[in-house]
Amino acid sequence: MPLSTAAASADHPARRFASTLSPDDFKAVFRGHPGGVAVITADAGDGPVALTATSVSSVSAEPPLLIFSISSLSSAAGVLARAETVVVHLLDANDIDVAQLGATSGIDRFADAERWSRLVTGEPVYHGVRAWVRCAVVERMAAGSSTVIAAHALQAQLERDVVPGDHGDALVYHNRTWHRLGEHSRLG
Repeated sequence: MPLSTAAASADHPARRFASTLSPDDFKAVFRGHPGGVAVITADAGDGPVALTATSVSSVSAEPPLLIFSISSLSSAAGVLARAETVVVHLLDANDIDVAQLGATSGIDRFADAERWSRLVTGEPVYHGVRAWVRCAVVERMAAGSSTVIAAHALQAQLERDVVPGDHGDALVYHNRTWHRLGEHSRLG
């Protein structure tokens, strides 16, 4: 069965188990689980879209694959459902303004023409962020009220590298708040 339809199947294991976990309880569990912050941009021909996500994760180095999820309620969901390519911006604390821009509803995230441009391949990219990765979408999977997108990394730009073992000004989202990791947060 193709990955994109497996979760929708009536005989899928997720459909056979009763759950007593409410949506609010599920959100509360994950509120205490911090996530790295990224902004995903795309353009499927109708103009650029952007959204902030904490669900980006690397899957494989060979071939270079990553995944992320988008809510069907996102204003960018329709474009991301059609886009063949995306740009995943991996942010640090210096990029908090880009993170907030992608997370703010009801605004034109591309109104400031000096903040972004298009790659020669056409995708919208924000300037000066820690790193970005241009990816080809290779799979979409319906997952509840979201879509999980798997993408093959094609090109990357790294503005601010992180020295192995250093905190690197990481930006995380935890308990509905932005946080900067630093020396003070190191435990080991």
